[in-house]
Amino acid sequence: MKKELLEILRCPNCGCDFSVLDPVIKSNEIAEGELRCEGCENVYPIIRSIPRFVPLENYASSFGFQWNRFSKTQLDSYTGKPITRERFLLRIRCYPTELEGRLVLDVGCGAGRYAEIALSMGAKVVAVDYSSAVDACLQNLGSSPYLNCVQADIYHLPFKAASFEIVYCFGVLQHTPDVRKAFMALPAQLSSGGKLAVDVYPKLSLNFLWPKYWIRPFTKGMAADRLFPLVQFMVKILFPVSIAIGRIPCVGRKLRYAVPVANYEGVFPLTMEQLREWAILDTFDMLSPHHDHPQSAKTLRKWFEQAEMKDIQVFRPEFIVSRGIKP
Repeated sequence: MKKELLEILRCPNCGCDFSVLDPVIKSNEIAEGELRCEGCENVYPIIRSIPRFVPLENYASSFGFQWNRFSKTQLDSYTGKPITRERFLLRIRCYPTELEGRLVLDVGCGAGRYAEIALSMGAKVVAVDYSSAVDACLQNLGSSPYLNCVQADIYHLPFKAASFEIVYCFGVLQHTPDVRKAFMALPAQLSSGGKLAVDVYPKLSLNFLWPKYWIRPFTKGMAADRLFPLVQFMVKILFPVSIAIGRIPCVGRKLRYAVPVANYEGVFPLTMEQLREWAILDTFDMLSPHHDHPQSAKTLRKWFEQAEMKDIQVFRPEFIVSRGIKP
């Protein structure tokens, strides 16, 4: 962690400042050591340059497994396509120069898919994840002087209030135990005039027809190292079937949802090899999380209003996206 991160780090238990115990400094960063709260005296470890505020095993462990295994799969720098950049700009809705020099909080960073884009636009990024995915994020993007990674709980974020000019949280909220509570933890992180952007899976009446929700009761409790070979087998058998169905004129793109593997042919400009890799990743992502709680656009707007945000916008490119500004 960069030493300047201490300026905004606060104890998630009592909100007090930290002192650093037994720091090991490497390349002008704190690589190992402990953070001791000056109020309640709780101690949190710094392991591999990342301050850790949660148990290493938790309900998001499957995400740590998948993002360390597929650490580069969805990075634009790996695919050679601006897939994530376009998605990021659509959700944030900002000019490419708007993030330059701004302090940005990436909540649920995974392997750094969106953090890579924010850093490329000149932002100073604090990337947070509940799982060990933060290790993949740091491995991918750690060469940037403007990145800090933190392993922390969205319900108890370890930062001084109102520290960030932009907060975003993509692909995360529906996977938390209490989605509203997770959302409500985010506005407090914003400074006045700061921008918040989130997305959630859409809550649709037709969701019950999606095989994902028939299979999840059997897979969401499985250990990742048991589920992953099963997903690999499913993709090996069913991905060609999904491709064939998807190519049926007019109706194929809809009918392929009956096959319980992810298929982005015709959606993203990926090679067939990349499509298979994304299929394994996102099929595992569909079946492994402990929590999967889609939300409606109406609910998301209500939460933004309850948080007293202004200039609220809610729309649906594929997920339901909402953004607003803190007065």
